[in-house]
Amino acid sequence: MTDCGCEKARKDLEEYLRNEVCKTEQADIRQHLENCPGCRDEALVSRTLTEVLARSCTEAAPEELRRMVLARLSEVHVVIG
Repeated sequence: MTDCGCEKARKDLEEYLRNEVCKTEQADIRQHLENCPGCRDEALVSRTLTEVLARSCTEAAPEELRRMVLARLSEVHVVIG
């Protein structure tokens, strides 16, 4: 295993956090995060943001907002259509 470096770790961070990289890349990125405080902090921010957003998405949007969004999507569909 070799340290993949900051550029590689940051480029593949989101995929790594979603377990969407191969086992070798996963091990390399994990090793890098263990040894690089800057990338480790970035990973923590990303993971925390993802968790907060996931919790927020469990609530249904207010009905008025849903109507507005659907109406706007219909308008855009007609224009593009």
